[in-house]
Amino acid sequence: MATYWDPFAEMDRLFSQVAMGNRSAPAMPMDLFREGDHFVLAVDLPGVDPGTIDVSCEDRTLTIRAERTARSGEGQWLVRERPTGTFARQLTLGRGLALDRIEASYADGVLSLTIPVADEARPRRIEVTHTSRPSSIEAGSAEPAAGQDRQVTTG
Repeated sequence: MATYWDPFAEMDRLFSQVAMGNRSAPAMPMDLFREGDHFVLAVDLPGVDPGTIDVSCEDRTLTIRAERTARSGEGQWLVRERPTGTFARQLTLGRGLALDRIEASYADGVLSLTIPVADEARPRRIEVTHTSRPSSIEAGSAEPAAGQDRQVTTG
């Protein structure tokens, strides 16, 4: 069996542990893709209370917050890898998006946001009009008669 080791991911994990006081960093993994005239953002939030999910957009910053509460009980923890508490993630959105028409839904532990492209940013075809200028030849017609070659005389 082959194993894959990414040294950059390992350094990121170690840095996160140091920066977060040796706790595992709360993660909100996401996928972002374009589908036609809108973008779809899918954020993994398994086990969060749907009532704690807050999505806001101020200026061009999209903020997602959610909370996963700790399990209460008298048991003894053997492994505890799932982080609890409040999670937040911010994304800076580019221009050309219809921020007033963002839609959000939460199902099966995944928060899905649909971000439409603004009408003015959509690609469109621009019609090119053609106008012909009248041309004149002092003697004779502008077009040679059938079977004749056009002659040019320089003097």
